[in-house]
Amino acid sequence: MSGFWLDRPTLVTGATGLVGGWVVRRLLRAQADVVCLVRDWAPDSEFERSGLSKQVKSVRGDVCDQALLERVCGEYEIDTVIHLAAQTLVPVANRNPVATFESNVQGTWALLEACRRSPKVRQIVLASSDKAYGDAEKLPYDESTPLQGRHPYDVSKSCADLIAQSYATTYNLPVAITRCGNFYGPGDLNWNRIVPGTIRSVMRGERPVIRSDGTHIRDYFYVEDGAAAYLMLAEKLAADPTLRGEAFNFSNETQVTVLDLVRLLLDQMGTRLTPDVRNEASHEIKHQSLSAAKARARLGWAPLFTLEEGLSRTVPWYRNFLGARKAA
Repeated sequence: MSGFWLDRPTLVTGATGLVGGWVVRRLLRAQADVVCLVRDWAPDSEFERSGLSKQVKSVRGDVCDQALLERVCGEYEIDTVIHLAAQTLVPVANRNPVATFESNVQGTWALLEACRRSPKVRQIVLASSDKAYGDAEKLPYDESTPLQGRHPYDVSKSCADLIAQSYATTYNLPVAITRCGNFYGPGDLNWNRIVPGTIRSVMRGERPVIRSDGTHIRDYFYVEDGAAAYLMLAEKLAADPTLRGEAFNFSNETQVTVLDLVRLLLDQMGTRLTPDVRNEASHEIKHQSLSAAKARARLGWAPLFTLEEGLSRTVPWYRNFLGARKAA
């Protein structure tokens, strides 16, 4: 950790989410002055369970409320913004696209417009996703790959990404964009995601469910790596104005099928249970992988953890969490 963050007024949206909790933890360790926008109280989130909420300034509200965001940026004299708030679940987006568009698209322009009207904001890191690329033929995706989402979640991330680029180009807003793969790690309580869902099933003695046919290929990215990358990008953006409007892929560059990931987890948990492959998933991209060459070259970035190391840190957390819940 550099001295960059010492006492720096920093706004984090989406603090109760998986990545948000780890970003807040890292900022507090660096002694930043952290302000968090919190919509819903989530008692099981790492933000609450680890006591992070007691160490930050919390503002209750919705990311679509531009007037509120302007007030927060003004009253707390926000210098740096890390925008993570989003509806992140693909099945939820397919069932309820309007709410996803409101959170992910309207929330992005509301946040960026509030920052544009707030002269003290100097750096903004905006979380996009590999889903923003859509189902591209050329793999792995690099940052020149067109953003062409087709299904609701993918489209919401394509739109948010392009809106951020437009604010950088038109208004010279100091925003940089991250595109990461599927996050996993301690604190993810969305049980229909493959990592927490598999671990919970095994602990209950049940076969883990795979909604797809198991052959979908994804880029799995450990959450602590993601948090470190967001903070690093903010620091680099402060030092190099040419990064405004730039997007960066962050990835271990390891292509893994859903079935292989589940088998890795089953091996780590020492079980003979086999996956229940249901082949029910629809409107999901079949094959995604990212090139992180630009981040390595421009930012000097490298991941801190391999997939196996990340999983080995994740499984014990869920054993403790679910064990404590069962005991209670």
